[in-house]
Amino acid sequence: MKFFETSKYHSFKKSTYITLRWIGIIGQLIAVNFVYLFLNSSFDFVTSNIIIFFGVISNLYLIFIHKKTQLSDRSAFLFLLIDILQLGFLLYLSGGITNPFVIFILIPSVFSSSNLSFKTNTLLVILTVVIIIFLTFNYEDLPINLNIDFHNNHYFYYSIPTSLIIALVFLNYFAMTFGTQSRLRKEALAKMEEAMAKEHELLSLGGQAAAAAHSLGTPLSTITIIAHDLMKQFKGQKELKKDIELLNSQVDRCNKILKRLTLNPVEEDEFIDKDISIRSYLNEIISSFKEISKKNFIFNFDQDSNPKKITKSIEIVYGLRNFIGNANKFAKNNIFINLKSDSEMTEINVEDDGNGYPRDILSKIGEPYLKSNYSKDTSKEGLGLGLFIGKTLLEKNFAAVNFRNSKTRGGAEVNIRWKNKELFNI
Repeated sequence: MKFFETSKYHSFKKSTYITLRWIGIIGQLIAVNFVYLFLNSSFDFVTSNIIIFFGVISNLYLIFIHKKTQLSDRSAFLFLLIDILQLGFLLYLSGGITNPFVIFILIPSVFSSSNLSFKTNTLLVILTVVIIIFLTFNYEDLPINLNIDFHNNHYFYYSIPTSLIIALVFLNYFAMTFGTQSRLRKEALAKMEEAMAKEHELLSLGGQAAAAAHSLGTPLSTITIIAHDLMKQFKGQKELKKDIELLNSQVDRCNKILKRLTLNPVEEDEFIDKDISIRSYLNEIISSFKEISKKNFIFNFDQDSNPKKITKSIEIVYGLRNFIGNANKFAKNNIFINLKSDSEMTEINVEDDGNGYPRDILSKIGEPYLKSNYSKDTSKEGLGLGLFIGKTLLEKNFAAVNFRNSKTRGGAEVNIRWKNKELFNI
């Protein structure tokens, strides 16, 4: 199982949580002791400090006994449950919802909403709502008696728990939504980095194989010559003859293995290392698809388009391949690639004659993990990762990428534009 898959289950960082708990515990101690010792207010001072002490114990448990650096969903739920109950008891002893610090009852569930599962967050929200309702009707009076003033106006009094519950749901919803989007984007970026790492590794292996074939060519040839000379010298000795023939066969085998590894090393080395024009980029990519696809690739370009060469970039190749591959996947018969390049701008259009982008996700194209509600062919339905990776890689290399449905071909269209001063300086 890969890291970005396992990280879904351990996304609650313990050290950050412990720090936040210490801040909360110190704040509670200061508030309780200041009101009792300096304001001379009477309330259940001993019980309040005992409740805070339980928070200290649970934090020490996290530091010294719970050895994992990440809290699982279940462990995080239990400790957040302790936080909510602890704060609920303190508020019960000091005015309930009339206590100005009642707003802090929202913090544990809101803090968890962007890190833990939907089920865990829902349970914490429900528990918080139950405690707010309980504190509305059950509590010990505030040390400074404000309860009479609050109860004189029922609308004002009951607006406090109502506003707290609305704020709780609102904050949790947005935190969960943005947290989910953030996790999906991180996962997609991790997959993109993994794909690019594999691409670099393959190119590196190809270059190493070509270098090995070149470097080993001379010593293998020398071994072959020496083996032939030995064959002539020991012509009458059958045992030596078999050994020399075996040596020759192994040299031939080495040569075949190296040739197979390099896959025509001269052409591949030029494609990897040589600076080429954007037209050559597209020609190479289209040729690779023609070998495996039965569909028609129609490549149009201006005869006087900018012939200037650009530095070879794996990211640009991979990004363009993703878009052309996506068009090949969804096209019925034809894929159209148009190139325009003048002294100022370079523009590439990739179109197909398929069904186009579903209208419900058109405005979101380029984000990972998209699902359409109107897709009829589920066998071709993807997650949007290819478009996300292609867009991200090309935008990293100063391209502006736009998606739309083609007005002329009927299918999907990707428009990629560079300012030449940025493209040729990559």
